[in-house]
Amino acid sequence: MTVAPVSPGFSTNVKALRLHEWQVGPGQPTLVMDLFSAEDFHLIVDDRADVHVSSKDGRFYLGWFPLGRPGTNGEGWKIAVTGTAKVPGYSLSFDTETPAEIVAATVARVLETSRRV
Repeated sequence: MTVAPVSPGFSTNVKALRLHEWQVGPGQPTLVMDLFSAEDFHLIVDDRADVHVSSKDGRFYLGWFPLGRPGTNGEGWKIAVTGTAKVPGYSLSFDTETPAEIVAATVARVLETSRRV
């Protein structure tokens, strides 16, 4: 009795896999920084060349840490919005290799949800 050998894996082709080219790499952080106006935000570059942006009311914060945020494992971006007495705030983090376009889209959406009081 002979048994036909079984090949490991599965059979497919490139078209069936629907391959995509995904954006990777940190990109241009100016895409994020260009979203802020001097009228509404403070921008500080510290001695490590990390960039900090805060709203003039102090409730929004964005930090960009090109070499990683100290004390973290590769955190490159930090977004934080302070809550109110009744509603807690939130924070988001992205690693150093997150494309700036992704961070910019997130920041743009956060900024769109704010309103002057």
